[in-house]
Amino acid sequence: MATRHELKRFRTNLADELDSAALYDTLARVEKDPARRTVFMQLANSEREHANIWLEKLCASGVHVRAHHLSAKTHLMRGLIHTLGPSFVLPALAAAETADRDKYAHQPDAAQLSADEQRHAAVMEAVVAQDIQRATTLMSTRVRRHRAPAASTPAVQAEAWHKGVASGNDLRAAVLGANDGLVSNFCLIMGVAGAGTSTHAITLTGLAGLIAGACSMALGEWLSVTNARELARTQIAKEADELEHAPDAERRELALIYEAKGIDPAEAKRVAAQIMRDKQKALDTLTREELGIDPAELGGNPWSAAGVSFCLFSLGAIFPVLPFLWTHGSAAIAQCIALSALGLAAVGLFTSLFNGRSAAFSAFRQIVIGLIAAAFTFGVGRLLGVSIS
Repeated sequence: MATRHELKRFRTNLADELDSAALYDTLARVEKDPARRTVFMQLANSEREHANIWLEKLCASGVHVRAHHLSAKTHLMRGLIHTLGPSFVLPALAAAETADRDKYAHQPDAAQLSADEQRHAAVMEAVVAQDIQRATTLMSTRVRRHRAPAASTPAVQAEAWHKGVASGNDLRAAVLGANDGLVSNFCLIMGVAGAGTSTHAITLTGLAGLIAGACSMALGEWLSVTNARELARTQIAKEADELEHAPDAERRELALIYEAKGIDPAEAKRVAAQIMRDKQKALDTLTREELGIDPAELGGNPWSAAGVSFCLFSLGAIFPVLPFLWTHGSAAIAQCIALSALGLAAVGLFTSLFNGRSAAFSAFRQIVIGLIAAAFTFGVGRLLGVSIS
């Protein structure tokens, strides 16, 4: 008979596998590419097979298993998949899969499942990197326990995957941008309210904070992307000049890069020599491998980045202002706190998609931190208001 701790572990594993299966089912339904759809369907079936293992263990222990209810995080992710499409959320899903690839490593009754989870992480990495053929191959093979997720992939593909997740996670940037607007304007309004300012003045302060903060964020993002693009162009021009005047040195440098990635020295020299035959291809490769720059994007469009930052900051900053547009006094402050707490909970729920914590914990933590910050600024405002008056 399983112990209470083991039964809890069985239930947790069952819920995790069923949630994962539901996500992959959703991806398979929405995905338009047949090859990617097949991969998602296979992943969903694999997760259901894992779920059946834990279900059988619970039943063998005489436990009545109730119908599973998907977690809030899973419902949110499925909604994002339907609304924004698979490509927008795949980096977050792949990162979560990679973070969970060792979740069965220390469970002695789940050795084969641990190997499967390693394989699932590698499959999602390949999908994000658009290496569908490799993903399909991985789904039809088994891997050894504790295998690195991309061990059989060339180092160039592995690096491309990591850069894609690090720089292309639009969902994470969107959530953090909205959080900046919400927390900063919430604290600003509470500080002014603590000083005993009139509702009209609080409203003007909140709207001014929204506009000023959004403009500041947009300008900062525009400058950041513009400077990054200018620096990238300068570095690429310098690399092109070196390639033109010192091709042998650049060939040796490229071979050393591949050697550092684990490729055999002789093979690295052969690949470097082959790439150097085409100067444009060599420049693109050196730009990606040596400088870590995607020559096709150069860090993105500064105007679109500025516009997105403006809108996201404004979206978060409008929450604490709204109650002062239809009420006043203590009622407006109470509604401001409630509405801001609701916004903080939503931010916490979204952050749970990529921080590996539960949705409830992330939402609670976000609310507590936001309310503490607002209480502090309210107290400072009260002290300043009293001293000035």
